[in-house]
Amino acid sequence: MPVTVVRFNLVDPDATPASLSARYKAAVEMAAYADDRGITTVQTEEHHGVANNWLPSPFAFAGAVFGATRHLAVTVSAVIGPLHDPLRLAEDIAVLDLLSGGRLVTVAGIGYRPEEYALFDVDWKRRGKLQDELLETVLKAWTGEEFTYRGRTVRVTPRPFSDPHPLLLVGGSSKAAARRAARLGLPFFPSAHLPELEAYYKERLIEYGTEGWTMMPAAETPLLHIAEDPDRAWAEYGEHFLHEARTYASWQSGDIRSAVRSAATTVDELRAEGVYRILTPDACVALSLDTYVLHPLSGGMPVDEGWRSLQLFCENVLPRLKDLEG
Repeated sequence: MPVTVVRFNLVDPDATPASLSARYKAAVEMAAYADDRGITTVQTEEHHGVANNWLPSPFAFAGAVFGATRHLAVTVSAVIGPLHDPLRLAEDIAVLDLLSGGRLVTVAGIGYRPEEYALFDVDWKRRGKLQDELLETVLKAWTGEEFTYRGRTVRVTPRPFSDPHPLLLVGGSSKAAARRAARLGLPFFPSAHLPELEAYYKERLIEYGTEGWTMMPAAETPLLHIAEDPDRAWAEYGEHFLHEARTYASWQSGDIRSAVRSAATTVDELRAEGVYRILTPDACVALSLDTYVLHPLSGGMPVDEGWRSLQLFCENVLPRLKDLEG
């Protein structure tokens, strides 16, 4: 059975507090609906100070999703590690791990926007060292034992539900990220389909004498929206996808690699590119992907249209994927 993901970043460039509250509540209701129908994962993200209201607090959102669901995982992809206090992050993840019975997956990256570091008065040039400290600290904290942290003895409680600790992956598109993951014996989450970086990570595992694995995006992992009439949906809602694509493009320098990478400047270009796809249920089934990523509220998508997409996927696509597997 393919992995099925519903992604939420709660972007809405034209939001009022009231409309954004409604969007947040709808996302939690969508997660509950998806959980009842066998969706594998809800994925969420972290970005700060963005004019379009990009979600800045993924763990708070994850807690709401866990309270409304019983089975699906929530993947935070990614938490920007150096912006967080290591001890407090260890506590927050432990509580969510206990609350969910081990359904939280955290991908720790270092981000790629200096503006976010400036917002929190964190030194951009020290981000690698800060990430090392954060990862080392949370792993020690989750043992429940005393350890030395910044020259003092500390102990973090409660211990998490998962043994030996909640699922934590190191994300990134650089050799430094791959080395960091291998040195700590943590799984590696390349931010794009980068087989050469996966091979480098495996070499470093041997060098460090540690064990690990990779969770890498496929060469083709389009962001999906399901509609009975894709032409109409592109005409009415294509600007929402383009808004998100252009936002990502404005953040990504030449050395940043991401599974969401678009050069489109118009809706027609975006449609031709294939990073974002609006498909009928039949066309979606015919993709035969290992992972289906649904993005029902992309770029400020109207909530009603997001519901239509999710329901079409859950009622007209998901059962057929299960039949094909059976």
